[in-house]
Amino acid sequence: MRTVYWENDSLHLIDQRRLPGSLEIVTLHTHAQVAEAIRNMTVRGAPAIGAAAAFGMALAALESRARSAAPLLLDLESAARTLKASRPTAVNLAWAVDRILRALGNRLEGSSVDGIRQAVINEAQKIADEDVEINKRMGLHGSALLEDGDTIIHHCNTGALAVVDWGTALGVIRTAHEQGKRLHVLVDETRPRLQGARLTAWELEQYGISYEIITDNMAGYFLRSGQAQKVLFGADRVAANGDVANKIGTYMLALAAHDNRVPVYSVAPTSSIDLSLPDGSHIPIEERDPEEVLGLQFHGERVAPLGARARNPAFDVTPARLITAIVTENGIVWPPFDENIR
Repeated sequence: MRTVYWENDSLHLIDQRRLPGSLEIVTLHTHAQVAEAIRNMTVRGAPAIGAAAAFGMALAALESRARSAAPLLLDLESAARTLKASRPTAVNLAWAVDRILRALGNRLEGSSVDGIRQAVINEAQKIADEDVEINKRMGLHGSALLEDGDTIIHHCNTGALAVVDWGTALGVIRTAHEQGKRLHVLVDETRPRLQGARLTAWELEQYGISYEIITDNMAGYFLRSGQAQKVLFGADRVAANGDVANKIGTYMLALAAHDNRVPVYSVAPTSSIDLSLPDGSHIPIEERDPEEVLGLQFHGERVAPLGARARNPAFDVTPARLITAIVTENGIVWPPFDENIR
């Protein structure tokens, strides 16, 4: 099933906060509900957020009481601002919302309100459908980088849950597995929200792919001791020079892999590439509620003292010099990234 799908004029999402304990679907009827679902990580993963936001625009079109094109456009522009503000780092969110607005283009003049509403729904569905095909193409390109018998360290969750379906970095692993390659995945827990332990491990169970969970700070041990041959992760935004913003902890993982001459591959659709930013220093980094760090428990007991304070940046930036290649739906991008990405 898809992570994000449209049915009966409403948006349906897998509630990723409930996994792996239960598989639950939430139904959303307003663009404000979509913005909140993105903010509270009911839906997460850059491509999945983008598709959800596109359908959020469709809900905004249905919500609007406008009787002509001009006020409907104003309502859509207001919804776009609300959706874009829900999470700042993943560029796919703004990309999808802006694509909806661009798709209307010259259709506004002389079009019926109902026609405009249907055009928004159609474009959102097109974004979702394209995402599945894009991910499968990335899987085929990236699977060529994996060899039979490889052990791969994977960070965060980049599978079907992070997209509409199939996956980016985990989609590469899934494709190689279906090609018959015997792979083993060392799954970074990905603290503090544990997307690796909760979501990636759950997906690998569904696919029948061999895996073991490790804490994030174990990765260096496995890389130095030669027990991992590849490192794979996704991207929430890629700057024009190849710097990659991804889930916090990616930078340290890439540093350890680079020091031990282990190839590092980022897997991302071209919608995650932001050519307007010359390098990663310009990528906005979301800082989330410190309680995500402080609220962790061990054997049912709170880990941190009640008076403790914490910092909680959700992403970091991995410099292009640490990345071996970037896998996209259009092929594998090798250095020099500042030339070859374009």
